[in-house]
Amino acid sequence: MPIAEDVRTARRILGNAWRSWRSRNRLEALSRGGELKHPEPGSVRIAVYFADNNVNLYQLRQWYAPLVELSKTWPVVVVSRSPGAMLRLREECPLPVVYLRKVTELEQFVLDQNLALVFYVNQNARNFQMFRYGRMWHVFINHGESDKAYMSSSQYKAYDYSFVAGRAARERLRSALWGFDVDHRTFEIGRPQVDHLAGEPPYPRDDRIVVLYSPTWEGDRSSMGYGSVVSHGESLTELLLADPRFRLVYRPHPRTGAADAEYGRASARIVGAIAAANARDPDAHHVFDDSAELGWQLVEPDVAITDVSAMVYDRLATGRPLLVTRPVSPEAEVDESGYLGACEWLTVTGARDVVTSIREVLGNPDAQQRLKHWVEFYFGDTTPGAATERFHDAVGRLMAEWERHARLHRGEPQLREPDPFVDELEHEEGLAAQ
Repeated sequence: MPIAEDVRTARRILGNAWRSWRSRNRLEALSRGGELKHPEPGSVRIAVYFADNNVNLYQLRQWYAPLVELSKTWPVVVVSRSPGAMLRLREECPLPVVYLRKVTELEQFVLDQNLALVFYVNQNARNFQMFRYGRMWHVFINHGESDKAYMSSSQYKAYDYSFVAGRAARERLRSALWGFDVDHRTFEIGRPQVDHLAGEPPYPRDDRIVVLYSPTWEGDRSSMGYGSVVSHGESLTELLLADPRFRLVYRPHPRTGAADAEYGRASARIVGAIAAANARDPDAHHVFDDSAELGWQLVEPDVAITDVSAMVYDRLATGRPLLVTRPVSPEAEVDESGYLGACEWLTVTGARDVVTSIREVLGNPDAQQRLKHWVEFYFGDTTPGAATERFHDAVGRLMAEWERHARLHRGEPQLREPDPFVDELEHEEGLAAQ
């Protein structure tokens, strides 16, 4: 077994290296052809720093529409450090994207531009390379809202400011982070993505009950083992696919199977079962959804079944009924001090009788009242447009603060801040082209 594992690891490393080399060559060719253009010096006020690879682009995608709206007031550019991610971003990102693989290129970009804010959507270790630059605010905007341990990590302290969804996030941080000035360093903005949910569902609006099943991945450690594809997924999807009263929309996490191949195999079986069910009954219109954009999937289904993940809170922001799968791993950390202490849980046993569970959550007025309370606690005012207004107001306040500091330090020389410990070929994105 160890030898076989070593062989698989070697193949993966070689494959990643090959994809990365191929991606870099494509980008070099595009650069020689003049297709990779940098913005004019001094034209960019806000940068979104994305040092990650393709597999985590979902974290950035959900911000496309809010950032496009923001760019109408302050120019926004996405900075990509990964060749694979850059190629994908060129195809799909509605914002200008600049490729800065080398640290020296990043340094020159900072010197050329008049950056006031840098946004970060995740905690990638390479964010630290950008933190060296002090004449800008480093702002963590995250890629969702949840009660995962990730959401109260001490890594929040690395940023000048963080944009959070609402009171729940602030209370979470206040409880977990000693010496962290939550009131000063966080801004409540709600969930501006909800103001941009779009798209039409790929099925007719009929009398079927539409159920979204959107599980997270298996996680890379036992404490993050929230994924339900193996424990709940096949049971509940089999029942829903067999019942003509229901329509299933299956949207698995993009990383499903990345750490445990059995999750990938279980997910593939669900996808196969959906295809077979549609072949038996063409009017069923069950959906396997792996699209990049998230919109109709949150608002259209009558009920959502999600794991402990950001999807719980994305759905919660819509105020629509949902069930949360109870993790089977005893080591999975579940913070039940908030919504997860009052949500409608779906256990493994409940998944084997999922129709009853769905009926209860749809027909229970107490569940709806609890839902309304928690929506306000996590997201504040969810009136259309309210979150976008708060997002823009937070940016405006930080811009004004930046201008105040810029006046105080006007005339001081801007020095290069080279990092003598970074080898340009070190940390090459072996996974970048995945």
